[in-house]
Amino acid sequence: MTYFRPNIQALSAYIPGEQPSPEAKVIKLNTNENPYPPSPKALQVLRNIDGELLRRYPHPMAETFRQAASQALGVPPDWILVGNGSDEILTMIFRGFAEPGRKVVYPMPTYVLYRTLSQIQDAETIEIPYPEDYRLPVEELVKAGGSVTFVVSPNSPSGTQIPLDLLDTLAVRLSGVLVIDEAYVDFAETSALELVKKHDNVIVTRTLSKGYSLAGLRLGFAIAHPHLLSGLIKVKDSYNVDAISCLVGAAAIADSEYKNANAEKIKATRSRMAHQLQELGFKIWSSQANFLLVQPSSTFPHNAESLYQNLKQQGILVRYFPQPRLNDKLRITVGTPEETEALISAIAKF
Repeated sequence: MTYFRPNIQALSAYIPGEQPSPEAKVIKLNTNENPYPPSPKALQVLRNIDGELLRRYPHPMAETFRQAASQALGVPPDWILVGNGSDEILTMIFRGFAEPGRKVVYPMPTYVLYRTLSQIQDAETIEIPYPEDYRLPVEELVKAGGSVTFVVSPNSPSGTQIPLDLLDTLAVRLSGVLVIDEAYVDFAETSALELVKKHDNVIVTRTLSKGYSLAGLRLGFAIAHPHLLSGLIKVKDSYNVDAISCLVGAAAIADSEYKNANAEKIKATRSRMAHQLQELGFKIWSSQANFLLVQPSSTFPHNAESLYQNLKQQGILVRYFPQPRLNDKLRITVGTPEETEALISAIAKF
């Protein structure tokens, strides 16, 4: 006997990347964390937190952060909705738009949490295959007729960015909502933020986990026309962002100079790492994120899974996905130059 709904009983839970214990001595290149520390201004706010702040409930709309994000991005505060990480924003979107009889559409391979969240809502899930070059399959996405369609740009795990003209075309042609997940936009050359102002069916989601080095803080947000956000506000938890995250996040997003400087260092390391892996015979997908999707050549002495296991034995964690179209590849986070050199040296020994 089970007490759960049938779709929950049948559900395969989302499995995050491996998180070793804090004292473990590993080079961690498997979950796309930023290798550099958070903004010193954000850390100073954290040190100065007044205990009185914890006695009261936080602002239900995380107003301090929303105002700071408004200033940083040049959009009105009521166009911003804040969440406990961008994953909670995605959960709100699924609550608001997905149910039995409604279609959730996205291209694959991409962020597999979409599949889990869709199954939780018992919605019809349609996964459109990406071609080998990860060009956005606009026609197939439109024909699928989703109540909500998700596109990650830059995409994970490929790192490829979707051209703005294709996203623009998709927004025009879709009858439902288009969600553009920009978790990795801080390492890219362009953003789809302008499409929010141009189309009233577009939601852009962002996170402070990657570019701002705050994965442990759990803070993300959505930018959309207020009429879209009004429905999401109805399904969000009452006090979903804690007071500490709100203040620290506000200081971090205001310090764009520090964030951008770290992003430039990561992009430079990304370029060197891609070149070095290509010299070792790997196929590399062009990345606009803080990671690379790589494929060992047929002459390499280890396949992707074996290489993943061997690197793990040497204390280097990378991401292996045991699923179709990815089980012959690895996703590797861009670390510091020192971490990258250790990775390249370990692979070269094989």
